[in-house]
Amino acid sequence: MTTTPTVPPPADAAASPGPRALESARAHLQRELDPRYVQFPACAADAGPQPLVVPLGAADVLGDAAGDPYAAVRPHATVHLTARAVLIGPWGGEAEAPGCGRCLGMRWQRLRSRSEREALEGRQPLQGAEDWPLLTPFAVDAVRAAWSSAFGPVHESDPAPAGPVAALRPPRAVPASPGAEGLPRVTRVDLATLALATFPMLPEPLCPHCVQRVPDTPEAGRIPLGPAPKPDPDGYRVRPLESFPLPGDALANPVCGALGSGTWINPASTTTAPVAGSVFVRGYAGLNDVTFSGQASRYTTSRLLTYLEGLERYAGTHRRRPEQPVVASLDALRSAGEPVLDPAACGFYAPETYATDPMVSPFDPARAIPWLWGHSLRDDRPILVPARLVHYSAGVAADNFVFECSNGCATGGSPVEAMLFALLELIERDAFLLAWHTRTPLTEIDLGSCTGRTVRSLLDRAGMHGYDVRAYDTRMDLPVPVVTGLAVRRDGGPGTLSFGAAAGFDPEDAVESALSEVLTYIPHLPYQVTERQAELEAMAADFGRVLHLKDHAQLHGLPGMAHHSREFLEPAGRGGIPELFADWHRERPRTGDLVDDLRLLVDALADAGHDVIAVDQTAPEQRRMGLHTVCATVPGLLPLDFGWNRQRVLRTPRLLTGLRQAGRRADDLPAADVKRVPHPFP
Repeated sequence: MTTTPTVPPPADAAASPGPRALESARAHLQRELDPRYVQFPACAADAGPQPLVVPLGAADVLGDAAGDPYAAVRPHATVHLTARAVLIGPWGGEAEAPGCGRCLGMRWQRLRSRSEREALEGRQPLQGAEDWPLLTPFAVDAVRAAWSSAFGPVHESDPAPAGPVAALRPPRAVPASPGAEGLPRVTRVDLATLALATFPMLPEPLCPHCVQRVPDTPEAGRIPLGPAPKPDPDGYRVRPLESFPLPGDALANPVCGALGSGTWINPASTTTAPVAGSVFVRGYAGLNDVTFSGQASRYTTSRLLTYLEGLERYAGTHRRRPEQPVVASLDALRSAGEPVLDPAACGFYAPETYATDPMVSPFDPARAIPWLWGHSLRDDRPILVPARLVHYSAGVAADNFVFECSNGCATGGSPVEAMLFALLELIERDAFLLAWHTRTPLTEIDLGSCTGRTVRSLLDRAGMHGYDVRAYDTRMDLPVPVVTGLAVRRDGGPGTLSFGAAAGFDPEDAVESALSEVLTYIPHLPYQVTERQAELEAMAADFGRVLHLKDHAQLHGLPGMAHHSREFLEPAGRGGIPELFADWHRERPRTGDLVDDLRLLVDALADAGHDVIAVDQTAPEQRRMGLHTVCATVPGLLPLDFGWNRQRVLRTPRLLTGLRQAGRRADDLPAADVKRVPHPFP
């Protein structure tokens, strides 16, 4: 028989000189569930599997073991006592992905409120009620019934539950949501109502009990570019959205959801059928509320898009794979002859930013920082990339020289597909920033030339909110179509302008994507601007007050900021899609392999003097769903930043040379002609 580890008594915890929070209640529940095992430990070998109780919410389970007095036994625990409920599990699941009690504890803690997490993760001694929660005899019976149903009777001589408790027994086989087959389960017993709910759980990929960390290697960083058959020559997704086995119940649930406690819809929206979710992610600035959403015309499609974007954020904020980064200085790597990306090629902030912003410090080539192995698609070789440029919510004090965002991160059904859409996003943002800061005259796209019904529907929906919608050809020196969408409020009131952009191989699809993005913002923008009007007007008078992502788009919702968008409001010309993109239609590949489309982008960027680097961000949870996430870096393209004092774009050489390279002027742009106004990108 398997011997279940015992929980050490409170006095054994050197890290906790006083009584432990929840300890008396934990010990009481342990005795009630397993009286013979507690009283006679020698009988454990003959007693079969035993319930092992540990508390949740009384120690930091995301940190190292030193901060958790239950660390040694937590992986083996099957009963987890919280202040409001008892969690039974993980139980069931396939042998190759069983999960453990530490996995559950890590998932559960990430879903706590900001105040709870700050208390647990603040590295301060925790104090709390020992005897809480109140465990009534009926509550104990309910927990015993739930545990017995999941793992077998507590004692073989125990009679089956009768009366009201019998109804509390959860079924051993819980119906699985699509994609959740084979996952372990967790059953929650609510101590106030005794209601039961069972949820699937994705094992935690960085659980120190389940996962062995290994060094990162050049081979692990290689992005395979094998054949990626397309459904048709004009299709760019290798699989339909609905084909991915996304386990929604495991991704979003209040006990162990990998992406948060749940999702929500906005039935009041008249432009899209939005679904959104959020979760707290600890980053360089503390706990950040990371939100993700889907904005389709049907809630079912929007929810799938929400899960996909949430998984992309999950993989991009922190490294979820077991490979440990290389830790070394740039000088040391160069001396060793290692191929390495100098972060200077991606831009730094202005010196005054490092002098006045306490959260950042200048890059020091002699200081050791973490690096990840990536793959240069241009040169087909491995290359080390600063981890700070890959995972945008992670980092250490030594590498806080820049704060990246999700720009260039994309998810697809294959590495090739993910890389293609990552590059399209970089090209889209680069073109928009170049047009914005150089006051480039743009050509408006005649939306009447779009042949599909989607654009007409988008225009009608915008009109219901009092907006006219426009689109512009924003291509610069790269051939792929880039479209900027703009919604203009007809009466000039708050929420005056709303921008969006997209890049894609099909110009009409790019128009639809850009306009769809615009329409996700206009229902709320007037209210957001009105609520913050005094604050936004102060930003308009002093751009140094523009600090956050939301400030950029909302600032340009002020009527008084519209004159900064004159190049869009007064375009240089107007044309239909067939004539504007005639050259592109002759150039674009029309084969059955997505690799050919990716190669066109890589070659175009290389011809413009840029390397193309990919780092695999794919989390183990994504891999089991057939998904891949890639972070693309193209040194020299204009970087997208938020916060006016953290704008690398103003110091990037391409800002002055880009128009000449695009054939839009004969010489470089004088620095004095740069439009030094925060971009309106949402």
